[in-house]
Amino acid sequence: MKNQDCIFCKIANGEIPSATLYEDEDFRVILDLGPASKGHALILPKEHFADLYELSDEAASKALVLAKKIAAKLTEILKCDGFNIVQNNGTCAGQTVFHFHIHLIPRYKNDSVGLGWTPGTLTSEDKDEILAGFGK
Repeated sequence: MKNQDCIFCKIANGEIPSATLYEDEDFRVILDLGPASKGHALILPKEHFADLYELSDEAASKALVLAKKIAAKLTEILKCDGFNIVQNNGTCAGQTVFHFHIHLIPRYKNDSVGLGWTPGTLTSEDKDEILAGFGK
């Protein structure tokens, strides 16, 4: 299924030109037009899934294998020092285009990419609540 109003559906299916790094029957990998760092790429499924929760298990498996493959190739080409693989779900998590996609962000020593958080503390109450939800 495709969404006719979705910009990423149009890019993934070749209706809008892109700097394509890789393409197969299920995915297109492109360079991001607003990169966080040199080589920032996006993995776009050709089918429309709004987010991770709508993504099929089969597509999720293929997407992670593809992320590994493209990250390895970009590391070889760019000689970057590390990689962030980021996938946002929901507005509060930073998702701005509601078509599942994975960001592949090469990292370089002393770059200014601002990914991170201040670690908190796992409280006993939070741990018990979450474990109970998993039946443990």
